[in-house]
Amino acid sequence: QVHLVESGGGLVQPGGSLRLSCAASGRISNIVAMGWHRQAPGKQRELVAVIMGAGYTNYADSAKGRFTISRDNAKNTVFLQMNSLKPEDTALYYCNCLVSNKNYWGQGTQVTVSS
Repeated sequence: QVHLVESGGGLVQPGGSLRLSCAASGRISNIVAMGWHRQAPGKQRELVAVIMGAGYTNYADSAKGRFTISRDNAKNTVFLQMNSLKPEDTALYYCNCLVSNKNYWGQGTQVTVSS
């Protein structure tokens, strides 16, 4: 079992920044990837960013150039630095971890971008 705990969400003005963190614990061997998804009310959950074990990253088109995913392997933590935030970034952000072909999810952290 893998447990994920997100933090760092909150209310920010358009153009502002937030840094999300996700700490993983438990049976975390054979980690394939860690990433972030988000879900706004009435919409499907979508991939925001992912970082592979080798360090390769991928981003949703909406996040490219504004968001950066990174990790601290020693602390089993993944981060999402979000800059130039827009109202359309408002969503519940979920951390996920792919371990041995099993996908684990955190409880989510709310990000609200509004003036």
